[in-house]
Amino acid sequence: MRQAMAWAEVGDDVYAEDPTVLALQREVAELLGHEDALFTPTGSMANQLGVRLHVAPGQELVTDDLAHVLRAEMGAAAVLSGISARSYPTTAGRLDVDAAMALAVTDGGAYQVGTSCVVVENTHNFGGGTVQPLEAMQELHRRAHERGMAVHLDGARLWNAHVATGIPLAEYAACADTVSVCLSKGLGAPVGSLLVGSAEHMEQARVWRKRFGGGMRQVGILAAAGRYALEHQLERLADDHARCQQVAQAVAGARPGVVDPADVHTNILVLRVAAAGWTGADFVAAAGERGVLGYPTGPGSARFVWHLDVDDAQTDHAGAVLTDLLTARR
Repeated sequence: MRQAMAWAEVGDDVYAEDPTVLALQREVAELLGHEDALFTPTGSMANQLGVRLHVAPGQELVTDDLAHVLRAEMGAAAVLSGISARSYPTTAGRLDVDAAMALAVTDGGAYQVGTSCVVVENTHNFGGGTVQPLEAMQELHRRAHERGMAVHLDGARLWNAHVATGIPLAEYAACADTVSVCLSKGLGAPVGSLLVGSAEHMEQARVWRKRFGGGMRQVGILAAAGRYALEHQLERLADDHARCQQVAQAVAGARPGVVDPADVHTNILVLRVAAAGWTGADFVAAAGERGVLGYPTGPGSARFVWHLDVDDAQTDHAGAVLTDLLTARR
């Protein structure tokens, strides 16, 4: 990957003149079955460009209450686009089409804020790597369009959904007007995401990307890393899934109630550590002292994520440490 970056042919991407970026955008658009794509420095920017395309100032989006676009993008939709958002309660980030449609307001006239976009996340980060059922996504797309709303898919980890289910990326992406995908995380590129959609939408997004501060010049060195990641490190995501499942089964057997392995679909393990007498922050700190890094996702939960830098031996170590901590308190 570093060699590909070093030898990348570059140009000025603000003017759409970087050949390596253009090649990456073509490849990802083709993979996802859309007309065009736009490279962005971060997944949050890709999501916020999608929001800006679909939701005018004063309008709203609807999503679930654990969505990254709400919980982890620092209120960007309100700050950058002047919009509001409403959410429905979810379990493990699972898409609830009926709940989303019940929240949406498309006939409020001059008296209610209008909903113009529904956001769905697949796989779901704070939900624990949950894969959304394709049928539910198709239903959401159909019902949203019937009411004049767009659908944005936060597909930062869509690659994981594809590898876990075997469903083509384009089938998932067909359920949305715009899709964001991330090249770092499990794929291992150092930087970069893309927004995918129609040529018209990408032309508009290019302007908004510049306004948001995301226009970059000779960025082909980063696009080269993304191209390498897609070619060499996509299918190996299955290894991350298997290792995560291995630890899920180990800790579930040692301390029932902290996780159901059937709910662990991909590479993210969320433990209900409160069931073992821990706060999320204390558990993560204790695990970190023993070389296992995690993140407290709530007062009583902690998240652990597998990626290409975690091997079998490290997975065995993680399983032993987490099991020991979860059984230390009764």
